[in-house]
Amino acid sequence: MFGQIDSDLSARKLINSIDIHWSDIIFVMEDKHKSYITDHFRDQINNKRLIVLDIPDEYQYMDDELIKWLTESVNAYLLQYMR
Repeated sequence: MFGQIDSDLSARKLINSIDIHWSDIIFVMEDKHKSYITDHFRDQINNKRLIVLDIPDEYQYMDDELIKWLTESVNAYLLQYMR
């Protein structure tokens, strides 16, 4: 399950404390997303890995290019993490 962070609250599903609780690793696209999580879920992110992928948040929902970029970025990190 994925939660989205959207400053205008228009995301289909906003990230919440349940999402944070079950996560071991949290991937975000931009620094502003990391800031949002650390500001709103400070007490719940202890011992969580919070990774910024440096992907600009300028794509439409389910954009093919975005999906490819996210998949490649997350897979590369997980392969490195699993070693």
